[in-house]
Amino acid sequence: MDSNKKQIGIIGLGKMGLNIGLNLKDKGIDVFGYTDTKEGFDFAKSQGFSVFETLDSMLSNFDGVKVIWLMVPSFAVDDVLFGEKEGLYNKLESGDIVIDGGNSFYKQSVERYNKLKEKGINFLDCGTSGGVKGAREGACLMVGGDKDVYQKIEWVFSSVAQPDGFGYIGEAGAGHYVKMIHNAIEYAMLEAIGEGVSLVKNGKYPGVDLEALLGVWNHGSIIESYLTKILQKQLQNYPNLEEIEAIVDDNGEGAWTIFEAIEQKVPLSAVSLALFERYSSKGGDDFSNKLISLMRNGFGGHEMKLKKV
Repeated sequence: MDSNKKQIGIIGLGKMGLNIGLNLKDKGIDVFGYTDTKEGFDFAKSQGFSVFETLDSMLSNFDGVKVIWLMVPSFAVDDVLFGEKEGLYNKLESGDIVIDGGNSFYKQSVERYNKLKEKGINFLDCGTSGGVKGAREGACLMVGGDKDVYQKIEWVFSSVAQPDGFGYIGEAGAGHYVKMIHNAIEYAMLEAIGEGVSLVKNGKYPGVDLEALLGVWNHGSIIESYLTKILQKQLQNYPNLEEIEAIVDDNGEGAWTIFEAIEQKVPLSAVSLALFERYSSKGGDDFSNKLISLMRNGFGGHEMKLKKV
């Protein structure tokens, strides 16, 4: 067998994990997948993915050092790593490498790094940005952990990311730390776009075609961005916003960032207000929250709640 063959296993084949796997597969890398859901298994298999029914059968396909990319919800990471029977801690060997590409809290990533290190298993925390489209076509990756381990498998990150869209950030936890802050910035940007477009709709010229306006802004304006382009496309797909609930969920990163800001005594006014606005969106019919829900669904596939008819 060829010990220089590039191989990687992906645990978690949801919309992000599957697309990262397909992205890597396109680059000629041997990708092995594992998921504990029948729906994920069947869909991955239909996409030509090498997916396995058990974790042991997936791991047995590696020729040498095992590189495992986790793409599971943050609440599931400890179970995948340290579960009593199926945890990777009990199945991997010294020198193997685990990458957590999800949105884990950075302090937990440091704890996981230290615990795995006791057995010689390497752990990298990777902040992954770019949404579903980025996962499939080229993401932005921020990696923390031991630099020599990062350099050993830099081919993984260069394969998944856009050109120049990846980098080593610092020691264990650094990747998820900067991704946490990245997501908090996203909160504030979404809020500003949603509020501004809402004012256009309800201001002195309420007849403005919002989708057409965004088309203009998306050609040379200072606020032209991936998010405004997503919103323009979503308004084309959902011209009747009456059907959309004005509910914007939060996944925790905003609150984590605010706690960190309090600890470091760094003002974070815009992010704080954006988070609190998400809390207030659980009721009411605010137009800007509908726009934010549209954008989040457009780039990340986040659930967009529709009104019952």
